[in-house]
Amino acid sequence: MSEAKHTSTRLTGSEIVWATLEGEGVRDVFGYPGGAILPIYDALRKFPIRHILVRHEQGAAHMADGYARASGKVGVAMATSGPGATNLVTGIATAMMDSVPLVCITGQVGSKALGSDAFQEVDITGITLPVTKHNYLVTRTEDIALVLREAFLIAKSGRPGPVLVDITKDAQQQSAAFDFAAAAPSPHRPHPMLRAESASIQSAAELIRSAKKPVILAGHGVIESHATDQVRTLAERMQIPVSCTLLGLGGFPASHPLSVGMMGMHGEAWVNHAIQQADLLIACGMRFDDRVTGTLATYAPNAKKIHIEIDPAEINKNVKADVALIGDLAQVLEQLLPHLAPRYDAGEESPWVREVNAMKGECAVRDIQNLPDTGHLYAAHVMHDLWRETDGKAIVVTDVGQHQMWEAQYYKHDTPRTLVTSGGLGTMGFALPAAIGAKIACPEKEVWVIAGDGGFQMTAAELSTIRQENIDLNIAVINNGFLGMVRQWQEFFYEKNYESSPILSPDFVKLAAAHDIPGAAVRTRAEVLPAVRQAREQKGPYLINFLVEKEDSVYPMIPAGSALHEMIRRPGHNPLIETAQDV
Repeated sequence: MSEAKHTSTRLTGSEIVWATLEGEGVRDVFGYPGGAILPIYDALRKFPIRHILVRHEQGAAHMADGYARASGKVGVAMATSGPGATNLVTGIATAMMDSVPLVCITGQVGSKALGSDAFQEVDITGITLPVTKHNYLVTRTEDIALVLREAFLIAKSGRPGPVLVDITKDAQQQSAAFDFAAAAPSPHRPHPMLRAESASIQSAAELIRSAKKPVILAGHGVIESHATDQVRTLAERMQIPVSCTLLGLGGFPASHPLSVGMMGMHGEAWVNHAIQQADLLIACGMRFDDRVTGTLATYAPNAKKIHIEIDPAEINKNVKADVALIGDLAQVLEQLLPHLAPRYDAGEESPWVREVNAMKGECAVRDIQNLPDTGHLYAAHVMHDLWRETDGKAIVVTDVGQHQMWEAQYYKHDTPRTLVTSGGLGTMGFALPAAIGAKIACPEKEVWVIAGDGGFQMTAAELSTIRQENIDLNIAVINNGFLGMVRQWQEFFYEKNYESSPILSPDFVKLAAAHDIPGAAVRTRAEVLPAVRQAREQKGPYLINFLVEKEDSVYPMIPAGSALHEMIRRPGHNPLIETAQDV
């Protein structure tokens, strides 16, 4: 019904939903039907939009999230009222914490039944108020198009985020005039605070010109703002080392000579040392999360801070900014760069860059390819070999835990949107459904799931979705028989009292086979590459169960609430797994 974009016609509310989504360019929706949203599902047959039937509504939100992160578009999820809507909440909160644009559409009981505790009635707008950028309850058919169009605008403008639209059943069933163009919301006008004042630009430029030990902190905003080129220009022009947050990985090429790696709790030791010694931090689209800073009282004590951020609420929330540049990162850097002349001759390395590189020592590469096979399979082997075999070009979607940190350390991301992971909320079960969304968004790209044995079991039912939709997806389960990061904390801080962290798993290869998905179990380093190659050659989904060392830990590690220099390092310096602790 593409003609509905430009002409006024009379449609039911359910038809208006799909016509509006089509007009917004939506081609894929993730959801699960139920009574209160059934009129919308009934109308889908009239529209050229693909619906992916999930096995749990949480999966719908995560799929829409992965779709949005991989493509840069708005992801769309649907659910019915009551438990269907509440099952979306974890996925909505995940997207909210990581600034991911979603529109979640839920069915609601009829408007006359609102507040009566009707069957499957729940106040989903009240429940999701703290975890959405905005939400709506729509009770009139004539409001559906305007609300949905406004929801898309809000989701993708400024700092992106999720928007929920709850539509009563009678609004879905009744009819109203529909004109897509006439339903356009008012043009987005940036918040009056969203501008970098000329005086602030001058102050920032002066701090950068005078700094002897500056560090650029590249966050998720680099990717969302499409500011990779501007950050790279700033780094190269002024010879400034660049460190990325977890969600910023890929926003600055890992292979670039000025890239020094990830910061924070499980970041590279030399990066955290450099931050603590810096005299200037240039924070680009990041919010100074506690996993990045450690204890605030001792964070970068000698450094001035320039904070470039689109959300005014993040300025001075955690770390006091000496200069705040509020606005879209790419635009702010375009204003700033003309005030900065190249500081060094072409090809010349600054003394500070040399000093930071010297901190790395022999551990800079984390290249364990040619080390002898000891007969033990470590997760680091898997990440490294996967990186080598895919040439670092795959979209990798991780779950949450030890494997997530090993992926960040050993899989080097050179391009944006190649790492999809739950950062702020740390949602176990995220990887498998999010990877489905990422693959549907980017069918031409190779996509890998990397999940732990614990998180994988939380959403393993989505294997049925993979088979039903014939999704070409590779799955790597890092299986150590524990809730790995919980076990690591128990080892370090609870005298190895492994209470409730050992976890029994099914045979994941047989589980995959039950879904008509082939797979293999890998127990040695020598088996890693053949299994990865088989997965890549296999048409359709493939699962590999990597049975890795049970009591391995992620190093270095900064205990929660500690200073960046208070790192826990691997006892005995085992170069096979961890090399950063010698710094």
